[in-house]
Amino acid sequence: PSEITNMYITNCISTCQGVRDKYMQNRLVRLLCVFLQSLVRTKSVQIQDMVIEIQAFCIEFSRIKEAAALFRLLKSMDPSML
Repeated sequence: PSEITNMYITNCISTCQGVRDKYMQNRLVRLLCVFLQSLVRTKSVQIQDMVIEIQAFCIEFSRIKEAAALFRLLKSMDPSML
């Protein structure tokens, strides 16, 4: 299941990056960030192999509050917890 989850997250990131409508893009980014925060906080999935990709996504969309919060969450966590 972790491979499926990682593929899903990668697909979501690609979708967010490909949306041209700024309103829809912001909405999708916010939803994905909240979803990822939930996964990290509940330790539902191991994302250690995706941390770099997720952090790059957060930096790309750092103007969005939820992306900045996700980035801070990832940075504040012990690497063994991811």
